[in-house]
Amino acid sequence: MKLNIKSILKIALPLILGVFLVWYSLSQISIEELIKYFKKADYTYVILGMVLGLLSHFSRAYRWRFQLEPMGYNIRFGNSIMAVFATYLINYTIPRAGEVARASILTNYENVPFEKGIGTIVAERVADMVIMLSIIAITLMLEFDFIYGFLIEKFNPLKLIIAAVGGLVFLALIVWLINKSKSKFALKVKGFLSGLIEGVLSIFKMKKKWAFIGHTLFIWLMYLLMFYVTSFALPETRNLPIAALLIAFIAASFSIAATNGGIGSYPEAVVLAFTLFSIPEDPSRAFGWVMWASQTLAIIVFGGFSLIYLPIFNRKSQKTAI
Repeated sequence: MKLNIKSILKIALPLILGVFLVWYSLSQISIEELIKYFKKADYTYVILGMVLGLLSHFSRAYRWRFQLEPMGYNIRFGNSIMAVFATYLINYTIPRAGEVARASILTNYENVPFEKGIGTIVAERVADMVIMLSIIAITLMLEFDFIYGFLIEKFNPLKLIIAAVGGLVFLALIVWLINKSKSKFALKVKGFLSGLIEGVLSIFKMKKKWAFIGHTLFIWLMYLLMFYVTSFALPETRNLPIAALLIAFIAASFSIAATNGGIGSYPEAVVLAFTLFSIPEDPSRAFGWVMWASQTLAIIVFGGFSLIYLPIFNRKSQKTAI
């Protein structure tokens, strides 16, 4: 019973949060005003942003094959790319259900054991997390003066130092307690961290590790360019500072995990980031919606096509093999 309630909450809470944030966002800008921004948008940049997003998905599908080859599975690129698009589309309904569906597609059509498929997906998520943390670190270094000045302006410097030292001491204490503890929670945390490290190291043991790393960098470069290029779609966001775009990109990326596919949370994350740079809320919110809507449209079209065409593609492949 507890498990069922937990499962229901995992599905329901992101949906409820997403609906609330959509309501909140549209209460801050009228639909008529939002439509005006959509009408005056330069769709050359919007479409270019969509193309860059699609390139990242194709690269992700190709990268997946490098992980499966050492295990003896040479999967067809068609199945790989359609599984990736299906993942993104399904994640709009049930959080993380897409990853399960992605591994299941390989099991059904490529005879890859489910646990091995899931293992590769977890490993690639680790690689993506490393790149995301690297982007955050680079942003902090590049914009140190701005971030430092912002914190000094908003908070008392002495309190900041005390908070930073206190935070480090608290973190060190938590690490020490987890390391010493034998509780189920501590063992889970240690297992997660151990798996994280093992996942990163496994990339360097891969036969085509440099190709994998190259595709990983390409994927995130496309994500960044997608965000940057789409900012030219609206006159009000064409000349934004790189710092604003980087911080908004990071905030928006994390928002996707908060609700299904970033529904409602994506535009608001962009607004929160842009307001740090005194950028008006209406164009910021409109850009967030244009960005989210264009990428979501691409996922719906290609994800929907993938779900429909997958059985047809594999039926044709079986007939060709016979």
